[in-house]
Amino acid sequence: MKRREFIGNSFAIGSLTSVIPISQLYSNVQKKISIQNKKTNYDVIVIGVGSMGSSACYQIAKQGHSVLGLEQFDIPHEMGSHTGQSRIIRKAYFEHPNYVPLLERAYQNWQTLEQEISNQIYFKTGLLYFGPNNHMLIKGTQKSAIKYSIEVNELSQVEQLRKFPQFKIPESYTNLIEVDAGFVTPERAILSFTKQALKYKAEIHTKEKTLEWSKKDGIIQVKTNKQIYKCKKLVLTTGAWTSKFSNLKNLEVTRQIMAWAQPKKPNMFELNNFPCWTFADPSVNGIYYGFPSLPSSSFEEPTGIKFAHHTKGKITDPDIVNKNISKEEEKKLVKAIQKFIPNGVKSITGVKTCLYTYSPDEDFILDFYKNNEDIVIASGFSGHGFKFASVIGEILSELVSKGKSIHPINFLNSNRFNKNSNS
Repeated sequence: MKRREFIGNSFAIGSLTSVIPISQLYSNVQKKISIQNKKTNYDVIVIGVGSMGSSACYQIAKQGHSVLGLEQFDIPHEMGSHTGQSRIIRKAYFEHPNYVPLLERAYQNWQTLEQEISNQIYFKTGLLYFGPNNHMLIKGTQKSAIKYSIEVNELSQVEQLRKFPQFKIPESYTNLIEVDAGFVTPERAILSFTKQALKYKAEIHTKEKTLEWSKKDGIIQVKTNKQIYKCKKLVLTTGAWTSKFSNLKNLEVTRQIMAWAQPKKPNMFELNNFPCWTFADPSVNGIYYGFPSLPSSSFEEPTGIKFAHHTKGKITDPDIVNKNISKEEEKKLVKAIQKFIPNGVKSITGVKTCLYTYSPDEDFILDFYKNNEDIVIASGFSGHGFKFASVIGEILSELVSKGKSIHPINFLNSNRFNKNSNS
């Protein structure tokens, strides 16, 4: 199939000419961080400057508030949940239609960020869904698409083989494509949020570990390994460390793995020729998902197609995660992928771990902490949160400055677990 025919029949992507290399963006941010005028009193302190924390710092500072972002590692880093070069973004949310209005706003906010920074974050590749017609992946996607008029098209097996010959899909499967889906780049996004937060006069401290926080007489105090700070409002975006900074002890942190591979036929899997995809195998829990091969000149290493298994991994402590991935783990993942992408794996070019922080129902927690309007918490993103980062930051900004959000987040309140336990 000719490249022009492929694009014409399926989707189009953004231009790579606007992609600033991550190394360049990192150097720019580090330079700005190094020349800050540090103080000890702020309107708002954000603990954890990762996916949601960086977005929160940006949105809160943009409203004119004095903000301090505290990050125990570097920005970005590979110790938590936001690493991995690419994250799928989609609107036809199979998990629940309640998320779709938030995604609509997230898309708008990603576009606004791109315009502010003159850099591309979102890449429209289209997203394929493969699975039995009674699987949650298919049923949920179709339900959200119908309710919110999202363009999701069904492909016959003939169309699938003609447009996407890279996949070997069982005849009994339903094949869908969400046209406006694609991926966002997490490291670039976090650095961009941080850069804009600094532009709006936020202070960001890296490699500064928060030890504890407390509230007394209306004043919030945050103690780190370097200083003691005070603020009026506190935002907890501590990811896998949330249970260590709050009373939310029902969160589970799991170790996940992802891999990159050089394909047997590389040109078939390049960014312009291969979409993002999801695949449901009813013989195993969860779903498999993956991305096209991205050019190292703009996205850096690892190179090759990326793939992973979205399911609950081994429960772990975020401070003592086993970063070594065994050959058995690698082989198990590769074997699963080769079943439906026969030419996808010639050799492994990289493997990494990341962390999921699961809430009991795998929905987000986005609320005031213990009903205290001076403290806001965002956690429990359960492995499907990054695409929302652009709108979560806005919501957190609204909660700390106005005491409420215009966005529909009631279904994400923390009290739902207390209600469930009493029923």
